Amino acid sequence: MRKQSEAKSFRLAAAVAAVAALLVAPLGAARAEFPEKPVEMTVLFGSTAKAIAQVLADQMSKQLGKPVVPVFRPGGGGAVGYTHIAGTAPDGYNIVWNSNSISTSHYKGNMKLTYKDFVPIARISVEEPAIAVRTKSGWTSLKDMAAAAEKGGKLKVGVSGPGSFTAVVGAAVMDALGIKDHVIYVPYPRGKAPTELLAGRIDCAVQFPGQFISFVKSGKVRLLAVTGGSRIFQMKNVPTAEEQGVDVNLSMWRGLAAPKGTPMPVVMKLQEAAKKATETAVFKSTLAKLGANVSFLDHQQFGKLIATDDQRLAKIMAGLGLKKSK
Repeated sequence: MRKQSEAKSFRLAAAVAAVAALLVAPLGAARAEFPEKPVEMTVLFGSTAKAIAQVLADQMSKQLGKPVVPVFRPGGGGAVGYTHIAGTAPDGYNIVWNSNSISTSHYKGNMKLTYKDFVPIARISVEEPAIAVRTKSGWTSLKDMAAAAEKGGKLKVGVSGPGSFTAVVGAAVMDALGIKDHVIYVPYPRGKAPTELLAGRIDCAVQFPGQFISFVKSGKVRLLAVTGGSRIFQMKNVPTAEEQGVDVNLSMWRGLAAPKGTPMPVVMKLQEAAKKATETAVFKSTLAKLGANVSFLDHQQFGKLIATDDQRLAKIMAGLGLKKSK
């Protein structure tokens, strides 16, 4: 009887083990074969951000063997898109085309989410914000613009919106010029500030070089400065703010992130696909036309940059009175 009982127990244990193996094997295979379905990339902003995202998604699709689909979710300086992504499953099938906006939107009070609610995948590019005016204004430098503002009236400055990175950059420049009390900021969603500048409804626009290139070539718009640490190769004649004695050094990075908890093997696969995408001729040429620079950083390097940049932006926004007190 004892032998029969032992044999029966052995057969039962073997059956359980077999069922468990059947259940576990498909899950392991699914992870190994990521992605098995399209990956959705949330895009937070229009204009150059949207244009770069579309090319990046296309090139990543070729690397992954499954579509990477860009979905436009603007609003709240990025808050709408970040909130959506944070609420999705951490499985790699929902990623966000992120930027410094993760910090500016948080400190402005648009959302409670912080960079810690996401896992970085890779930095892709860097853009230097530009300060643009109509050519017929006669202003050829930041100090020319400041002198005009001090004479009377209010300088109307177009930015992307409250809590946006361009709004922070605009405030930093005007503060450094000593004319913050002579400025009215006008928010324009979806990159409309350059066309509003051309129409004469604002006096100055703070956006990215790619949004002004055609207007500059036509001779209707002049870039007074870029706000990063160096001139951009597409417009080497445009000086930086620092070169004009204005103490501002702010650049926009763009990259990819996923919800916190996304498995590292999935993050690494997305990182590799992104890296290969940035190395393609079509991606490089697209960024060159848009006035942006390919600037890849891997998951680990990107994470360190985001953390450092977050602390820096918190201090800058607090100093400008743009940080919402808790």
